[in-house]
Amino acid sequence: MPTFKALALAQEQGLDLVEVNPTVRPSIVKIMDFGQFQYKQSKIVQAQKAKVKKIEVKGIRLSFKIGQHDKDMRLKQARKFLDEGHKVKLEMGLRGRERAHMDLARENMMKFVREIGDDAVVEVPLSKMGGRLNMQIGKSKSAVKTKTEEAE
Repeated sequence: MPTFKALALAQEQGLDLVEVNPTVRPSIVKIMDFGQFQYKQSKIVQAQKAKVKKIEVKGIRLSFKIGQHDKDMRLKQARKFLDEGHKVKLEMGLRGRERAHMDLARENMMKFVREIGDDAVVEVPLSKMGGRLNMQIGKSKSAVKTKTEEAE
């Protein structure tokens, strides 16, 4: 059908003439309410955005001479963050003479990660920035799969 006839038909019905596939000759067009089409598309995009899980990076600060109870509380908090699907950034600040014992501080950080459990995996390795040690951990892929399988 010629374009001018299609356009006249669309105007007669109070709708729009929308080009569906412009690459082929003759191009493929459709008579529809374009405003309603745009509205439905925006609703589909909104629904897809709502389904996307937002992953945050939660921070936990450790100290060189941390007490057992404080360490247990931070372990519990780290496990909770990982179970919720977040990543955990571990920080240890060293002050004064503690900086001379960097090897002990590194060992404390690695021990903390081991105590979290098997489902914790180091994503960003241990790094030193001034008097701070930083590391980022997340949940291992195998632990995530078993959780989703249990939900089904």
